[in-house]
This record gives sequence, C-alpha cells and structure tokens, in this order.
Amino acid sequence: MSDDKFTKIAEIIEQKINSGEYLPNSKLPTHRALADELKTTPATIAKAYKLLSERGRLDSFVGRGTFVRAHTELGQAIQAPNDEKYFNFSLLQPCLDVNVAPLKKAYQQAAEQFSAVAIGYVEGSGHEAHREAGVMWAKEYGLLGGNSSNTLLTNGAQHALSLIIHSMTRPGDTILVEALTYPGILAIASLAGRQVVSVALDEQGLCPDSLQAALVEHDPTLVIVVPNHQNPTGALMSQARKKAIAHLINQHQVWLIEDDIYAFLNEAPCEPIANFAPDYTFHISALSKAISPAMRCGFIKAPQPQVNVLNAFIRSDIWLSSPLNFIAATCLIESQEAFRIAAVQRDIAKRRRQIAADILTQVSWQAHGYHIWLPLPQDWQADRFTMEAKNQGILVTSGSYFSADGQVADHVRLSLMSISDEARFKQGLHALQALLQTNRNTLFPF
Repeated sequence: MSDDKFTKIAEIIEQKINSGEYLPNSKLPTHRALADELKTTPATIAKAYKLLSERGRLDSFVGRGTFVRAHTELGQAIQAPNDEKYFNFSLLQPCLDVNVAPLKKAYQQAAEQFSAVAIGYVEGSGHEAHREAGVMWAKEYGLLGGNSSNTLLTNGAQHALSLIIHSMTRPGDTILVEALTYPGILAIASLAGRQVVSVALDEQGLCPDSLQAALVEHDPTLVIVVPNHQNPTGALMSQARKKAIAHLINQHQVWLIEDDIYAFLNEAPCEPIANFAPDYTFHISALSKAISPAMRCGFIKAPQPQVNVLNAFIRSDIWLSSPLNFIAATCLIESQEAFRIAAVQRDIAKRRRQIAADILTQVSWQAHGYHIWLPLPQDWQADRFTMEAKNQGILVTSGSYFSADGQVADHVRLSLMSISDEARFKQGLHALQALLQTNRNTLFPF
C-alpha cells in the first residue's frame, strides 16, 4: 500500500463524522480495533488520527482515547433563521414583542440628545454618564463597588468575554471553564489558541472541590463562571457557594470572569462573586437578555489596576462602543424603564416555565430562567434528536455544543423566550413533546 494510505483512511473517518456515524464527542475505536476493521496497521491509524486532529476534527486525551471534536461553530449552536416554518427554541433572548415600544421610545429620546460631543470620539471606553448607567444597572442586581472609573463599556457580553480573554491571557495559557458551558466561550478560546480545561458542575454550578484541584494541577491564568441561571444547566449558586469560589480565587490569585448577564432573573438581588473577590474578578453584565440583542450594551466592572489594560485593548479593537446605543440605554436605566422591562421578562419566563411543565411530561427537568436543560429519553442521542427535530421544523440546541471536555451530554437546551407569540410557543412545545414520545428506533431503524 502506498505511503499516503493514512490520508485515505483519514478521509474515510471524516466521511463517517460528516454522515453522523461518528457523532460529536463520541469516542473513536482504538488504533488496534480500527486497524483490524480496515485491514491496516495501528501505526497507520495513529497517523490518520493525528492528521484529523491537525484539521480540527478530533481531540485526543491521554488515558481516555480519541474523540470527535465537539462543535464550536456558534452559527450551528445558536440558529436564527428568518423563517416562520421553524419553532425556534434555539435562541436565548427576551420576548421581543413586548419590548418594541419602550425600545423605540428610548432611541427617539437618544436622537433628541444628539450633539457633536455626544456622538464623537471620547477617551476611555465611552462617556462617563453611560458608564454610570452601567453601574446603576449592575448595582440593582447586587453588584457592589462599581463606579465610573472601574466600569467599562463593550459591544455586549460576547465582546466583553473576548476582550478579557485576549487582554488577560496569552496563547497557550490555560482557562478553566464549567464542564458544560456557553459555546461562545469555547469558540473564543479556540480561535485565540487558549487551552480549555473543564471543571465539574453540580446542582449549584461550579464545584469548589473540583475547582481547587484544577487550580493546583493546571495553574490556569483565568477561570470563567456563570453564577446565575447557568447556561446551559440553569444552575443557581448559593451565597455560600459564591463565597467558597471567591476564597479560592483570592487564595490562588487567579483572574476570574463572572458572566452575570442573567442576574436580573433572580427574584431578589443576590451578591455576585465579585463582591467577595474584587481584586481578581471581572464582572460582566449586559442588556441583551433583558431588553434586546440589538442593544449591544455590555458593562465590565474590572479590578482598578486592569482598567487601563482593557481600555487599551478596546481602543485597538473597536476604539469605542457605539454612543448611540448607550445614549438609549442610559435613557432606559435612568428613567427606571430598563428595570421595569427586565421585571416583565422575568414574569414571562416564570409563566413560560409553567406552560412547559404542563406540556413536556415525557422527561423530568428543572428550570429557573430563560431555558430548560432537557434530558432526552434513553433511546435518543442529542445530535440525532436535534437533527430530527429540525427535520420536523423545531430548532433546539444539542448538548454536545456545550461540552468542554468531550463528555457526552444527552440533553438539549430549550429556550423559553425566543418565540414571542404564546400560542405558537405552546404549539411548538406540543410538537416537541410528540417527538420525545417517538421511539428513536422507529425513525432510525439501524
């Protein structure tokens, strides 16, 4: 056989991945097993696996084996087609229909405030009045110690995450993340060349014991955590858990990103981790989940010595976020309208959770915020279920997109808010329930 036999075998393996025979996060056969199956040698299989790892299709873990790389493409994980034929349970966003009128009014008020100064360049990340509005927003939901000096403006929470990762770490650095985490974090880390190590979760989110072990073993530069309504599991951290994590952050003197964009969904204000570890924590809040994804307004409360570092990165990256969005956001926050809108969305989410509980009775689940982390019946695998759901006009997000360590997550994430019309929301849930009741083997008899 020619020297390029391993490339032909790599093509066979890649075809199996593309066809769905080898699913994301699934473990591939051992070198010996696949060599016997394909009538070749283990050394040839090793070369094929190495080639596919270089192409980004496989991940190898010492002592565990070789796995199909999990998805990192946000466009696949979070779908936003402008097509009414789909019941879109993929997007985590507010019910936008009820927010159109106040948002329109806020932008009209913003236009009335236009001046050469208001819409021109400014030092730092943006105007002081807009940073003060960000302080007001985060303080309402429990953050202490924010001021116009240590608060920065970003183009939403995703930009804030990217900004901190790029400014506070270097290529090759290790970042600790929750074992199941927002795919946007995995995408940023992958593109930036940072190493991701997963930390175990429980019903309250990140586990302190597992975090302690990972801090000692991996000596990371940065830890990322979502303390409220964790994406995707929906876990809520207790105050004791937040203090335990803050203690470890202070003890090891490691940077922490606290992605707290769902804090407004709590029934009462809850102190974030940043309150207990202010010297090392970058606290992120934003308006996209409460008001609109179009209002790209994110806020970072940073340790004071790092403010100039972040400002320098913002200037080299985007110079500054759009003042127009922040003028409108400031109008909403100073008038208290932003907090009223957030409360309305919280109430809608609560009602949607009850509707879902009445319809989705095939499996047991819990939810607190905008989404459900839905376990699948035993005969379903997450990617196959997601594919079949789409074939039936239902968009959900496969649990495989959230896995930071290649472990199988036989769940799907289900947004409760992206379908604004309640009747259509119920219709979509009934369609989903029907699919959950369908035996996988009747659809895939192989």
